[in-house]
Amino acid sequence: MKIIYMGTPHIAVKPLEKLFNHPDIDIPLVICQPDKPKGRGKKMSQPPVKEFAIDNNIKVYQPDTLKNNTQAVEILRKISPDFFVVVAYGKILPVQILSIPRFAPINIHFSLLPKYRGAAPVNWTIINGDKYTGVSTMIMSEGLDKGDILLQKSTDIDKKTSIELSEELSEMGADLICQTITNFQHIKPRKQDESKSSYAPIIKKQDGLIDWDNDACYIERQIRGFQPWPSAYTFLNGKLMKIFKAEVIDNNREYANGEIVSVDKKSFIVKCGNNSLQILELQMEGKKRTSAESFLAGSKLETGTKLG
Repeated sequence: MKIIYMGTPHIAVKPLEKLFNHPDIDIPLVICQPDKPKGRGKKMSQPPVKEFAIDNNIKVYQPDTLKNNTQAVEILRKISPDFFVVVAYGKILPVQILSIPRFAPINIHFSLLPKYRGAAPVNWTIINGDKYTGVSTMIMSEGLDKGDILLQKSTDIDKKTSIELSEELSEMGADLICQTITNFQHIKPRKQDESKSSYAPIIKKQDGLIDWDNDACYIERQIRGFQPWPSAYTFLNGKLMKIFKAEVIDNNREYANGEIVSVDKKSFIVKCGNNSLQILELQMEGKKRTSAESFLAGSKLETGTKLG
């Protein structure tokens, strides 16, 4: 079985590794986005998928675009793959490319389609307070994540952060794509129910800004859902404060939303639109991520101080 794999970030590595280690699967080519400058020094950084491919002697191709790319079409047709497997590649595949595989172009999507089509399904399923999510494999089509579903598997969200949930879904996706590929001719594709579809838009930095008028439960989900970027953030005395861990406290004392209602040695509590949040882990502008206990040991924080 010959597969061309398309993926870029860390969450696409586990499925690639699982396919690479399968005895009946050959991966002659990996396609990922171009290297990009990273960090303060703007040093060129390779995508995680590329790093895995190089370490395992898989040929890598990094086109700027696949649209109207005759070179890409030639390369892919010459390989004559049975399948494409696409996992968070980050670029649109035109019809001319999608038609190349002998059997199908297959996408691993980190939601239970048709829910959360789009770029950030893991983040928004947490922020919106869903009880469970999962992974879908589907046949790719022109529409955004509208292809026929092949297999699905679900998991509880509980109190996971988007980083933790992404890791879990990546592992699940690795198992599911192997099942999909090896049993493809016995799987009956099913149409997505358009009436149940929803969209998971690209995350913007301003999405992470905390509005303390919101319910404490919603803000706590923001904190878990916007990791590692842009993080849920607020301001303390004009300085940016990112919050990484908090717990909802049943507390509606007579304070303004965003005001600190109590401080002890290990944490501090902030009033929200409904109930309050106990802040347990944070990062101040220009400082390292730390526990609230360590922060309070070196910083004086008073009841009545307003965040935001």
